[in-house]
Amino acid sequence: MQQPDRFERISLANVPSPCYIIDELALEKNCKILGEVQKRTGCKILLALKGFSVFSMFPLIRKYLHGTCASGLFEARLGKEKFGKEVHVFAPAYDDREFSQLLKISDHIVFNSLGQWERLRPLVEKSRRKISCGIRINPEYSEIKLDIWNACARYSRFGVKASDFHSVPEGIEGLHFHALCEQNSDTLERVLAVIEKKFGNHLSKVKWVNFGGGHHITRPDYDIDRLCRIITDFRRKYNVDVYMEPGEAVGLNGGIFLTRVLDIVRNEMEIAILDTSAWAHIPDILAASFRPDIIGGGKPGELEYDYRLASRSCMSGDIIGDYSFSRPLHSGSNIMFSDMAKYSVVSNNIFNGIPLPSIAILAKSNKIRILRKSGYEDYVGRLS
Repeated sequence: MQQPDRFERISLANVPSPCYIIDELALEKNCKILGEVQKRTGCKILLALKGFSVFSMFPLIRKYLHGTCASGLFEARLGKEKFGKEVHVFAPAYDDREFSQLLKISDHIVFNSLGQWERLRPLVEKSRRKISCGIRINPEYSEIKLDIWNACARYSRFGVKASDFHSVPEGIEGLHFHALCEQNSDTLERVLAVIEKKFGNHLSKVKWVNFGGGHHITRPDYDIDRLCRIITDFRRKYNVDVYMEPGEAVGLNGGIFLTRVLDIVRNEMEIAILDTSAWAHIPDILAASFRPDIIGGGKPGELEYDYRLASRSCMSGDIIGDYSFSRPLHSGSNIMFSDMAKYSVVSNNIFNGIPLPSIAILAKSNKIRILRKSGYEDYVGRLS
């Protein structure tokens, strides 16, 4: 969980709400851990922009990581222009109109199907830049419980199954898989065992293997020694470079989401209406039954005062959840959701005309610097 003392010690009176506040110290701590894994194993770790894209923090992150991985043209441009190191791209399918632009800025491009590689290969070969191309494989094995996050679930659109992968196509230099989600290195070890069984005769015929994302490396209970052994053994066995894309591990416990209570209403229970929206600002709450922790808050009945935290939108089901607090809430009370530096910042939207959250940094000096304030122009600029 987020270390609460750092945020509880500072004044939030002048911080606009709602606001994502990125913790510079926490982010640096995560990057140092990832940097140490690279040093011990020789692997190359990329920042997954789908998980963390606050580019004001890129000068810090690029001191430690090898580059960025993107899911399309806009993310690739962000990585190229703001991060400035290697740019890796994977998409389930490439738009022909965008692919020519990707060729100008990408260092690695991973194709989701053999057919798309064959169709776009002539464009790659005509490119004046050296681009290392790969194929995504599907081991058809994962220990992810929710299908919404499981790229290896039945009928998945991601990757080529072993039954369809007979040889490494000419021009392909790497293989990519993604079979983890917020998991430890023991899960990776079991996934790799399946991949070696199904794709082992191809692994020594490529230059690199990308282990994808979902590695919770910066979590306190993560077995880093096991991870380092797994990577080192794999590299030696197949003589390949290993890439990893743990976007969540970069931002894990790396900041909070500050909101404030607008009103308290009662309908058989106390309901606090916040200046935010689960659907607009923390969509995983409704899409995947995610329950964010609150600094100073607990489960219902755990502390003295129970509240249902509700959103300011007009959607009836736009409810954040039930929590308890040691003191009564009132209009103006601060609510700090922990572990909000990742994903929520890049997935929010303008539903119901609710303002997008501001973005700020809590610097090492304990001073808060506002990076961006949201306004009407952000709302109208996304419409027509």
